[in-house]
Amino acid sequence: MKSRRAISLRAHHLPWNSAGNLADNDLTADDVVRETGWVFNNETGDELTLKAFVETGDKEVQRYIRLLQLESFQFENSTLLEIGSGIGRMTSSFTNRCNAVIAADVDSAFLERCRQTVARYGRIDRLSTLHVANGKTLGREDKSVDMTFSYITLQHCQPQDALALVSEAIRVTRSGGLIVLNFRTWVVSDIVLVPLGIAVRRLWKLPVLGRRLARWRWSTRLGWQANRLKPDTVLQQFESQLREIKIIHSIKRKLAVAASQDNTAQTVPTNRINPSHWWLVAQVS
Repeated sequence: MKSRRAISLRAHHLPWNSAGNLADNDLTADDVVRETGWVFNNETGDELTLKAFVETGDKEVQRYIRLLQLESFQFENSTLLEIGSGIGRMTSSFTNRCNAVIAADVDSAFLERCRQTVARYGRIDRLSTLHVANGKTLGREDKSVDMTFSYITLQHCQPQDALALVSEAIRVTRSGGLIVLNFRTWVVSDIVLVPLGIAVRRLWKLPVLGRRLARWRWSTRLGWQANRLKPDTVLQQFESQLREIKIIHSIKRKLAVAASQDNTAQTVPTNRINPSHWWLVAQVS
């Protein structure tokens, strides 16, 4: 399988570029999961299969619907846009729940594999794909979806690109629709991890050696998290466009949100969320 991809050569895109090159080869679906699946769910092993990979996504979709208090959302009547679909780990579950799903990713080879995954484990008739070639613009009309969802994707973008994608998520979501976006914020270990990540991303820019490093798991784990965004950073820019804002975070840590304007965000501590992560769940005004 071959496809054309137009990916920016920014350093933080190189692991996806490398994984996409593998997905672009004539590997079986199970082999693609064994070679690249850890990029999406950090699981490794020679016994991994696409079926098991998709099952982890289905379980996470179920868990986050509960943890993020989305049970009342009418998925069956809705169009959902997923930013960072990858090869379809969670996308298949969304197509089984939603009226229509738009899978968006920076790598078109992943999107082709996503279509294959959904054809086997989801509803391919409900799926369309969207190539985010520049990593920050969603080629959709204004107010054209009911929910925009993103999980462990925005943290891998440069801060300005992540914020641009938040803006795009709000733009394409209808008034009264939901944005459900996952972010990474600062934790104590970042005192070490952030400088190491910067160093690794610089190494990725080296000719020949850089692309080889970007395929190694230890290197990717250190270098792929390109930003840490606090809730206040996001809300200062977008709060006026949102209502019924919830900041959902791990019960294991405190995550303060400064009061601003009249639309003060509600913080919701809960279990089974990574202490370094937080979610923005809000209606578009």
